[in-house]
Formats: sequence, structure tokens, C-alpha cells
Amino acid sequence: MSVEVLKAGLLTTVQDRGRFGCAMLGVGRAGTMDDVAPRIANALVGNGLDAPVLEITLAGPRLRFDAATTIALAGAGFAARVGDRDVDAWRPIDVEAGEEIVIGHAHRGLRTWLAIRGLAVEQMLGSASTDVNARLGGLDGRALRDGDRLRLDAAARSPLRAKHPAAWSVDPRPWFDADPDRPVRLVRGAHFDALDAGSRAQLFEAPFRVTPDSNRVGIRLAGPRLALAAPIELVSEPLAFGTLQLPPDGEPIALMAEHPTVGGYPRIGQIAAVDLPHLAQRRPGETVRFAEIDLETAQTRYLERERALAKLIAAIRERLRDS
Repeated sequence: MSVEVLKAGLLTTVQDRGRFGCAMLGVGRAGTMDDVAPRIANALVGNGLDAPVLEITLAGPRLRFDAATTIALAGAGFAARVGDRDVDAWRPIDVEAGEEIVIGHAHRGLRTWLAIRGLAVEQMLGSASTDVNARLGGLDGRALRDGDRLRLDAAARSPLRAKHPAAWSVDPRPWFDADPDRPVRLVRGAHFDALDAGSRAQLFEAPFRVTPDSNRVGIRLAGPRLALAAPIELVSEPLAFGTLQLPPDGEPIALMAEHPTVGGYPRIGQIAAVDLPHLAQRRPGETVRFAEIDLETAQTRYLERERALAKLIAAIRERLRDS
């Protein structure tokens, strides 16, 4: 059985938590642009936390289900309907065979994730994630197209049939915040001290604007032109999700899920992992302000989030067992 893509949406891709351990081959991680909301969505439908999900950008798809199953949305606010009923995010939703879901436009934020119980996508190099730029993984390394079919695993596609499904949901507020005015916390990078004095101040004081050429590779930021105090010679070094690079034009790039494995631009900062989901929701034209955070505090907040998330997921699983 399968899910038929009647309308693909603006950019809908298959993603899981990413492709790790392949950088030596020049293959990046890809994966979801948010490592929290997709895990919650998968927990809500009884999937494994690294199961593939559909990452939906700005305008969503229309899908038809050949078999009854359970779905959940988690992420930005999108209008969504199953059959003739409006459905909310952050809760399990049972769908019947033959029903359709129509996901409209985001009214706040940019991305949401749809988990489907039993969704099965062939892995490549240990992951089902789509690397759009490398044309690797997912469905032939590309975004969904009208007419595609997504397979449902026969062993797991049956719906959960949760009791009173509308009576409970996850409170998204501790896990999701698409407020464009929220500062993004940044650790000083290896080459922060190579900036001139004015640029070091502007990095944490001035607003930057997300440019329209931003994508899953990186968020390009327009604002004050940052400059080095003096030219420096660099060799290409490994890069990470959230690295803030400074190209020669002086406008920083925040590297995102499909970032290259190595690069030679100065690395002036590293975005705190807990704030990457917030940055992933910024639309072109919205503002980004950086707030400084030290490495120890950034690591502590990440571990606190992971402990709290583990408790939430355990509670979801317990709730589903009781249903």
C-alpha cells in the first residue's frame, strides 16, 4: 500500500535525522532542518524517532492514503484538512483508506514535518534523507513530484486508533518558536578574533536580513558588511550544521542541513544547536539578530533540551499504549 502525491507542494522532501559518517566521502548529512519537531511527530504516530518524515516548506502537498494509518504534523503553522475536517498539528490523527490530506500555506514560520505511520523509504548510505543539491537519497535525490507514490510498511501501517484523539495533544511552546524577533544564540568561532573591531561589535548588535537565495544549504544574511582586520590564509576544514561563515563579500552565511563537508571561508561563529530550529523557520526578508553565548552554556542547554525531550517522548509512548 502507498500514499499517492496528488500535488507535491512548493518543496516537499523525504528526510530523517541525517546521513552521518560519510563526510570522508564528500557526502554531507542532509536530514531535517529541525531535529526536535520531527522526532515528536514520529513519536505521536508510533514510529521510530529516526523514521523518515516529509519536510514541507511554505506551501504543502495534497496526499491520498491507500490504507488506513495515523499521521501527525509538527512545526510551523500550516492550514491542514483531512477529508472534510480541519486538523491540528502536534497530535495523532487517524486517516481512513481513500482519505486525502491537503496542507495549505504556512501562516507563520516556514517549515513543518509530516510523520506517517509505517512510511518506508529506501536508505542510501544509512539514511533516507534527500540531499537535493547532491541529488542523493529520498526519491531519486529530488523533491516530491505530482504522481509520486510513497510506500507504507505493511507491518506498521495500521492506525493507532487512539481513544478520544482530539482530547490530547503536545503543547508546542517548549519545543517550537517561529518568532522572527527571537535572538539566535551564537558561540564565537575560530576566526571571530580575526574580524576588525567594528565587525566584532556589529555581529552581535546589528540586525541581518534573510535573503531570498537562502535554502537548505545555508541561510544567507544581508546587513552590515563584516570585514577581517587583515587578510588570512586558510585551508579547507570540516564544517558543521550551524557554522557561520564569512565569504569575501562580507555577508555571513549560516550553514544548514545540506552544508558542504569542508570549506575555506573564515568561521566566525557557531549557532547554538538549540537555536537551529528557530533559524530554520526564518523566511526571506525576516530579521536575524545574534546574541552571544559561551560554549559551555550552549552545551548545557542542549543537554537540558534532550533530557526534557526524552521525558516527553516517553510520556507520548505511554499515552499511546494506554489508548
